[in-house]
Amino acid sequence: MADHGREIKFGYFLIPNANEPLLATAREVERLGLDYVAVQDHPYQRRFVDAWVLLSAIAGVTERVGLFPDVANLPLRPPVMMAKAAASLDVLSAGRFELGLGAGGFWDAIEAYGGPHRDPGQALSALAEAIEVIRKVWSGERNLRFEGEHYRLAGAHSGPVPVHPIGIWLGVYGPRALRLTAGVADGWVPSFRGDLQQIVEMTDRLDQAAAEADRDPGEIRRIINLGGAITDGTTEGVLRGPVTQWADELTDLAVGQGFDTFILRADGPDQMTRFAEQVVPAVRAQVAAERA
Repeated sequence: MADHGREIKFGYFLIPNANEPLLATAREVERLGLDYVAVQDHPYQRRFVDAWVLLSAIAGVTERVGLFPDVANLPLRPPVMMAKAAASLDVLSAGRFELGLGAGGFWDAIEAYGGPHRDPGQALSALAEAIEVIRKVWSGERNLRFEGEHYRLAGAHSGPVPVHPIGIWLGVYGPRALRLTAGVADGWVPSFRGDLQQIVEMTDRLDQAAAEADRDPGEIRRIINLGGAITDGTTEGVLRGPVTQWADELTDLAVGQGFDTFILRADGPDQMTRFAEQVVPAVRAQVAAERA
């Protein structure tokens, strides 16, 4: 068992298609009582609006819901400017922003947009450097200096300071990346794509890496993007079935694997509503019962 006792939270994964009612959907997420709007960040997708511009717009039309990129595209966004944007969004939203961060992927598309084409080792080292740079820029200190292989600071002055401690949540998978997460990150954001055993194995690796780093695994938030379908019929696989099945499987992820936040990514106009109105209360009640 790996229940870390955190409050269970829920959110919606917003795909930033330019031709869809994105701000209305974000307002509906808030109205339904969900905790987060998560926005994927693929700048090279011609059908998408820019994720950070969208997050800013969402902050302006909502009052309570939390916001984060799921996850930010580091190779196309210099960490100094990403840190400045994140702190600015946190200030403007009264402390509602968190930073989901990824090492990059789709390297040909990134390179087509003028970004670097990194191998896995380079991508991971750049991510580690970026985390250090971002935290320096959030510090409020002056004359910041950093000299890395990928990034540098040469006497920069930081500010504004975030109004709450922004979490850095890494969307990573490999063993070395999970060790980095265990050592320096505030959270982990994997995506479920049909193989629950893979998630379980990565969670075990993360816990082991945290122990090796002399860190309490419970310090690391576990946020998971959920692909699936809420139906009225019998089960068609993991997270493809009725509300009772969803409640059982998400409760297992919470009390068995330590996940505290569930972000729905699903097609269909009714899925977000059913998630918020049926799955969320069922999971909260079941987790509370099992914890008791």
